[in-house]
Amino acid sequence: MDMNLLIAYTGIAIMVGLSGIGSAYGVSIAGNAAIGALKKNNTAFGNFLVLTALPGTQGLYGFAGYFLYQKIFGVLTPEITSIQAAAIFGSGLAMGLACLITAIRQGEICANGIVAIGQGHPVFGNTLILSVFPELYAIVSLAAAFLMGSAVS
Repeated sequence: MDMNLLIAYTGIAIMVGLSGIGSAYGVSIAGNAAIGALKKNNTAFGNFLVLTALPGTQGLYGFAGYFLYQKIFGVLTPEITSIQAAAIFGSGLAMGLACLITAIRQGEICANGIVAIGQGHPVFGNTLILSVFPELYAIVSLAAAFLMGSAVS
């Protein structure tokens, strides 16, 4: 039983850790672009702030996944079965990787939009729309973790 709990919590750690790392990278990528763009256009800081913060949501999804398994499904107990532990590990790995990659790529999209806004192009709305596409896959990974959790609870 202890091994099952260790496997499950390893999956949770991967889920929370990778999604947080992805958010840190994505926010940093966009933030670096914002600092550079402020040199050319310091009136667009509000737009830069929104676009810089957007990749941070994947880290929140990782935390939400942990919350699902801990509070809603209540499967992270010493009585956890091997199947439950494997499902949590698998969903944690899948979600962690999805959030890692989508946060980094979303940060790159936002950074390109920030640079364009800094150069005087009115592309805030377009950038916001396009940057939501990678976000969809992070949301899908959270939904998959929810479905796996509901299947094994």
